Amino acid sequence: MPSMLNHGNLSRWILLPTIVCLIELLQVKGSTPCNSFSHNSFSCNDLKGVGSFNTTCFINSDAVLSNDLCIYGTGNLHLSPNKNLTCPIKGCQISVNLSGDIDVGSRASIIAGSIKLSATNIFLKHKSIVNTTSLGGGPPSQTSGTPPCCEKAGGGHGGRGASCVKMNRTNWGGDVYAWSTLSDPWSYGSKGGTASSEKEYGGDGGGRVALWANKSLVVEGFVLAEGGEGGKVGGGGSGGSIVIHAFKLTGNGTISAAGGPGWGGGGGGRISTECYSIQQDVTISVHGGRSHGCPQNAGGAGTIYDKSLQTLKVSNENFTTRTETPLLGFPVSILWSNVLVEGAAQVLVPLLWTRVQVTGQIKLIDGGSICFGLSENPISEFELVAEELLMSDSVIKVYGAFRMYVKMLLMWDSKIRIEGGHNEDVRVSMLEVRNLVVLKQNSVISSNADLVIYGQGLLNLSGSGDGIKARRLFLSLFYNILVGPGSFLQAPLDGSENSSDAQLSCESQACPNELIMPPDDCHANSSLSFTLQICRVEDIIVSGVVKGSVIHIHRARTVAINMEGTISASELGCKEGIGKGKFLTNGAGGGAGHGGKGGSGFYNGLSVDGGRTYGDPDLPCELGSGTGSSSGSEKVSGGGMIVVGSMKWPLSKLEMHGSLSADGQSPLYDSVKSNGSLTGGPGGGSGGTILLFLQSLVLKENSSLSAAGGSGGPHGGGGGGGGRVHFHWSNIATGDEYVKIASVNGTILSSGGKGNAGGRSGEDGSITGKKCPKGLYGTFCRECPIGTYKDVVGSNSSLCVPCSLDSLPSAQTSFM
Repeated sequence: MPSMLNHGNLSRWILLPTIVCLIELLQVKGSTPCNSFSHNSFSCNDLKGVGSFNTTCFINSDAVLSNDLCIYGTGNLHLSPNKNLTCPIKGCQISVNLSGDIDVGSRASIIAGSIKLSATNIFLKHKSIVNTTSLGGGPPSQTSGTPPCCEKAGGGHGGRGASCVKMNRTNWGGDVYAWSTLSDPWSYGSKGGTASSEKEYGGDGGGRVALWANKSLVVEGFVLAEGGEGGKVGGGGSGGSIVIHAFKLTGNGTISAAGGPGWGGGGGGRISTECYSIQQDVTISVHGGRSHGCPQNAGGAGTIYDKSLQTLKVSNENFTTRTETPLLGFPVSILWSNVLVEGAAQVLVPLLWTRVQVTGQIKLIDGGSICFGLSENPISEFELVAEELLMSDSVIKVYGAFRMYVKMLLMWDSKIRIEGGHNEDVRVSMLEVRNLVVLKQNSVISSNADLVIYGQGLLNLSGSGDGIKARRLFLSLFYNILVGPGSFLQAPLDGSENSSDAQLSCESQACPNELIMPPDDCHANSSLSFTLQICRVEDIIVSGVVKGSVIHIHRARTVAINMEGTISASELGCKEGIGKGKFLTNGAGGGAGHGGKGGSGFYNGLSVDGGRTYGDPDLPCELGSGTGSSSGSEKVSGGGMIVVGSMKWPLSKLEMHGSLSADGQSPLYDSVKSNGSLTGGPGGGSGGTILLFLQSLVLKENSSLSAAGGSGGPHGGGGGGGGRVHFHWSNIATGDEYVKIASVNGTILSSGGKGNAGGRSGEDGSITGKKCPKGLYGTFCRECPIGTYKDVVGSNSSLCVPCSLDSLPSAQTSFM
């Protein structure tokens, strides 16, 4: 043990007040500073050095310690190249607190369980090492960082340790701790799990490092607090803690509190930095350790907290994992600026209710993931508040309800998946993006419950694979919505029960009032009939697919369907319904009826009638009906419903180069008994409804507007009846000059479906327009032919009658 009194002690006593103040700067939560009264303080001579700690101490020889080391003074420390200052004991502490500079030479090393260096400048030269790997002491009490026997799972700290046991459904071993000291971490990592209750094989946890430079910290070597190796008989230890404070951090070195490799990899540790500037060449890492037993499930990433920028970063350095990094709370008195999740890190927010709020960005890139809630209990409610949410090759998963408030949402090859439970309190998720929503490269937002997306700017689904889908989907308040080629808007989801999603009784002819006079608020309401509503959007441009059971476009100015675009409710109507097609045992099925009667079916000498007609051709508002086999092996759906505009808010212009359809379904297969024998062919579903409240219509060449019935099954199925198409014109000009309201060069269909093998075709449905004022006739209110006139309200061409000879101008000409 070094002597308490040797040369230099007098100067130590004189400078004691100043030294104590400097030491207080180094204090980290949970640490004990060294001082002049410490029984294990050392002089330069004690370390076989030359000089003193009040001038400059040159250490030119290796020093191996058996106890804590405390160095303080007003001078400098120079550890010569290739020399080592070591205390190879778990939890052993080396503390150096100097007013001058600390210089660790090339390939030199300082090794201990805890290392604290404080100076004006700290220089860690090429390949030098400040290392506490595998030398951590015990983790805080009442933590579960070390997993129980005998899964050989990794230890936890900043991230959870990995487990490779298939029966372990959680995929993790040691749990996280020390979240409350995120900005000033000072906990040891945990030991990894073992394969035997008799011997601890797991890797040891990482230690602690604190580097405090009042001016510059130059890292050209390594600063390590990594977890230890667990091999094949133990889990990796978790990373420890590193605290960095410097005015300027530069160099091309590495700062790491990564988890150790093992049968199950250890979780990453915790790092905190507080620097005015950081050179980007410095690598800062807290990734989880590799798992030998399950390479695709490395330990969970730790945390990196930047105190200067108030930014949290969770990165697993592309070590693929199924092991989460739980985030257990978010500050509310001082908000974080940014949250970054990257490099395959899997972040979990497990709380029942929480708000993730930052003043800047939330960014997920390079395989990063955030999971809100627990899959086995999807009853939570979460809020995400930020200026921007940026996602690239990443996923957000929500189990419960999701509320998001951002100015900008940008997604590139990313997913937001919302899985709501059956609890009514978490039925609706709402995403409010005030300025810009852009989805690119197969990005999808989906919900198996109701989803509302608000915005005041642009919603852009850029191209192939980009889309938004939900059980019921509400889009409102955007200035423009662009549905790019190959992209989609869809409600309900694939495989949903269409009739229940539509919330529209298939057995009632009562027209829901909200289809004709919808509410102005555009809010999601479980009593409304819509499955997909677009409300209060200026212009809608469709080059992809808009698909739903009951599609409603309300309070829009224009809708343009480009050549490759489609708005479709085809095959998404009722499975049965008012006009259900009948099916006889061992016989063919009749087609469903709607605007026209369904065609009768014929098979094996037996005939069955098609379904009946129903609905009002002048204001239709019903789904098409379906049909099916007696065995119920196949159900055939009618067409759904598309309503554009309303009586109060008609669409200014509908321009079509593509298609708008609500066709009935055609059965793909014949009906078969359980013994495999054929029982005939089901009938086709009837066409649905297309109800358009318009001021003007442009149907370009090769465009189509269709509510046709489906074809019958191949063996005697009757065709479905046609649906109903109605144009409810508004503001038809009645002045001296005729104003054309429709330019029709495409196809408008409500034809019945074709019958097969003796089955009859379905009857045509209806195509109607609002009754025309005087002088105009027909569906599109054209001028009566020359030589005829019409002096009553109506649309029938017979109302245009020849002009009376008495009313023709006289041929006689009078002269004065």
